[in-house]
Amino acid sequence: MTFRLVVLLAGAGTAAAADWPGWRGPAGMGHTAERALPLTWGGKDGANVAWKVDLPGVAAKAGQDQNQSSPVVVGGKVFVTASYWPGGKADPKAFPEHHVACYAAADGKLLWDTKVPPGPWLLSDLRGGYTAPTPAADAERVYVVFGSAVVAALDHAGRPVWRRELTPHKFDVALAASPVLFDETLILQLDQLGNESRLLALDRKTGEPRWEEKRPKIGFAHSTPVVATVGGKQQLLVSASNAVQGVDPATGKVLWTCDARGDTVTPVLAGGLVYADSGRGGPGLAVDPTGTGDVTKTHVKWKLPQVPEGYSSPVAVGEFLYRLHSPEVLRCVRAATGEVVFTERLPGVQTACSPVADAAGRVYCASAGKSYVLKAGPTPEVLAVNDLGDAGPASPAVADGALFLKGRRWLVCVRAKD
Repeated sequence: MTFRLVVLLAGAGTAAAADWPGWRGPAGMGHTAERALPLTWGGKDGANVAWKVDLPGVAAKAGQDQNQSSPVVVGGKVFVTASYWPGGKADPKAFPEHHVACYAAADGKLLWDTKVPPGPWLLSDLRGGYTAPTPAADAERVYVVFGSAVVAALDHAGRPVWRRELTPHKFDVALAASPVLFDETLILQLDQLGNESRLLALDRKTGEPRWEEKRPKIGFAHSTPVVATVGGKQQLLVSASNAVQGVDPATGKVLWTCDARGDTVTPVLAGGLVYADSGRGGPGLAVDPTGTGDVTKTHVKWKLPQVPEGYSSPVAVGEFLYRLHSPEVLRCVRAATGEVVFTERLPGVQTACSPVADAAGRVYCASAGKSYVLKAGPTPEVLAVNDLGDAGPASPAVADGALFLKGRRWLVCVRAKD
């Protein structure tokens, strides 16, 4: 099984190819060049579990936030974010502490744990929480966004480099989009309520704005954009509650726009088409991204009338798209036509966790809870089922032959033993 792996390192700075520097990996679409990831792990003998460590605040029995953010790995270091209330339970009348923690990828040793002062937005509704965005990292810094409307950069020793508060902050329930690295900038999708949507690019080194593009006609979003190469040029693929768009990542200017719902799912480029759906239930569609202006009537190649709820993002392998959704189902769709090839029930799978595809033709629906490894192809072939007993919404990170899985209590490294 072969597949087209579009690895875009423009956004990864000087991070190594084996790193996992941001949401959904080097290309932002869930692909890894690894070929020797373990198929099985856990169980009574802890098979292939290299190490397991407590997440910030767990040992102290602090009141944990939703903490949906996923780990990232750069230069042999694993970075995670976590928010918690030291008093022991979540308190909507008080800010939780925001933490960035760094662990050695080799053995799980905690290298440092740094607090980031909260921003100005106190959440009265904790469903989305303060820690939905996944960090981004390069060879010099780690960049974090918290739902109190604050973005910050720390160096690899945990020292603060810069911090910026985000105003306005009229997000729908929570600020959820993860930061995206592109050239020397950090791009933030800040689509929100009240005609306040915007894209913002900050200088990586200083946190100062490089450009800002207001988007008053664009609805709210919780999705993370992704950089892709289309026709030899780079586009930022952006989804929101009323549009899917291609944007110039150097300026924020819209290249093309399509009427669609895409407010929680990161779009993917598969077979030359951009696929997006809402994640909340509703239609999905594939758009040819080579057009300009409003392409709603000209460049939509196919639609799915109903995609069930599922907050994860799809992964493309060869001619197929794989998407997790309720109720614990993996759906395979032919990327060129939208034909549903199969739907397979995977009992106990975490539908909030986005699958990862390796270079050996396997799809990892992996989490710190129940995980499935499948052979990519037009028929559902489960190769292994694993369970670490710590189910949570974080998606896996992959680096240096290992899976890094973040649950509610633990950060776990899974690596094939010699």
